[in-house]
Amino acid sequence: MKKLLVLFLLTFTFSINLTAQTKEANPADVASIDAIIRAVYDVISGDAGKARDWDRFRTLFHKDARLIPSGKNQKTGVIGATALPPEDYIKRAEPNFLKDGFFEKEVANRKEIYGNIAHVFSTYESFRKSDEKKPFMRGINSFQLLNDGKRWWIVTIFWQAETPENPIPKQYLKSKN
Repeated sequence: MKKLLVLFLLTFTFSINLTAQTKEANPADVASIDAIIRAVYDVISGDAGKARDWDRFRTLFHKDARLIPSGKNQKTGVIGATALPPEDYIKRAEPNFLKDGFFEKEVANRKEIYGNIAHVFSTYESFRKSDEKKPFMRGINSFQLLNDGKRWWIVTIFWQAETPENPIPKQYLKSKN
C-alpha cells in the first residue's frame, strides 16, 4: 500500500510539472488564419527593452515548425535561407528586439486554402517605433499553416525582405481573399 501511495504521489507531481511547463494557446489566437498571423505580429512587436511573450509565441507553432529567413549574404553575394526551430529564432531575435524597438505590421495578404492546409503571403512593413510613418524595411512573410480540426498551427514562416533589386510586386500590396 505504501509503495502504491508513493507511486501515485510521484505520478501526480510529475503530471503537475508537465502541465505547468506546457502553456496552451489562447483560443482566440488560433481560431482563424487571420487571428494566428495577427498573434505572430503582435508577439514580435514592441519597444526597445520590452520583453516579448515568448510563451505565447511558442503556442502558435506546430511541434516541427520552422522559421526561415532568406536573402543575399552581403559578403558573398550568395542567396540562401536558414531554417530555424522557434527556440532558435527566439535566441537569435530576442537580443535585437531588446536592444532596438521592432514593430511589424501586415499591410496586405493573399490566402490560398485547400482542406486543412493554407498558404498566406503576408506583406509587412517594419518600424523601430509604433508611431513611425516610414518603415525601415518591407517584405513578404510566406506562412504555411495546418488546421488539425481543432485549431490552426503555423508550420513554417519563410520570408524575404524587399531590396532595391527585388521590390515587392504591386499585386502583393493589396489584399486578395
